[in-house]
Amino acid sequence: MIHIDLSFLKIANQTEKEKTQTETKVNDNFKYKIFDLYTDSIVQNSCSDCALNIEQFNSWDSRNIIEVESEGFWGVHFCEIPPNFERRINVGDLLLETDGSAMDISVVKEVGKLVNLKRNRMRLSNEPLPKISRLLTRKDFERYQQNLDDEADAAPIFRELVAKYKLEMKLVNIHYQFDRRKLYFFYTADGRVDFRELAKELANRFRTRIELRQIGVRDEAQKLGGVGTCGREYCCSTFLKSFKRIQTQMVIDQNLSTSASKLSGPCGKLKCCLSFELTGKN
Repeated sequence: MIHIDLSFLKIANQTEKEKTQTETKVNDNFKYKIFDLYTDSIVQNSCSDCALNIEQFNSWDSRNIIEVESEGFWGVHFCEIPPNFERRINVGDLLLETDGSAMDISVVKEVGKLVNLKRNRMRLSNEPLPKISRLLTRKDFERYQQNLDDEADAAPIFRELVAKYKLEMKLVNIHYQFDRRKLYFFYTADGRVDFRELAKELANRFRTRIELRQIGVRDEAQKLGGVGTCGREYCCSTFLKSFKRIQTQMVIDQNLSTSASKLSGPCGKLKCCLSFELTGKN
């Protein structure tokens, strides 16, 4: 049994900042208690599927690594904290990271033991990783805001050129790399699109490298976000970091309604949550 102290909820004279700090502390304590229970159960039960040796947990990779998310090409990924980095990194922090050839903004998604656990399960060790350059400064925020404004201005230009070249493309998102060395256009299409002339004109207009990336309808839902039929935000835009194959057999196994309108998500594909209650498939 886990005991979680919720007495802070009864304190009426706390400021909003104090309540947020207390709630974050309690959530962190709960998270790491769950982590300890999980790792203990692996050791006791010798889970063959996980095949983890917790005693070797930190021997595989001695670097200080966190999980972050970027709007550009990197997406959700791992990032290394340099040994000489003096600032403390917390979940939700905005930072600049670089891989030597590019620099972009990311938000911190996870730190500490849970990152090690994820990497251990994924069998990742000593692979090349982008490194933190610094936490965002006031000047960085100003540049970031300018990039957001320029992304908004680029959308109508892109649609104008798509119409000019009569291409079947639907714009989903635009992302300026922080150093403005590259401008990403994410789009959906029914098939392959010959966008060579479009890319040339975009490069002439924006005077930077252009990257056009075709994504699927599930990726579109993840980037745009929204509210599902359950009344909650899309799973893909809140906590799911990768898409798994959803099969109709999952519907049969759970004796669910075969109505397409109930089984399909806003993206038109089978709902990701159909796998949540299937043992070993969520």
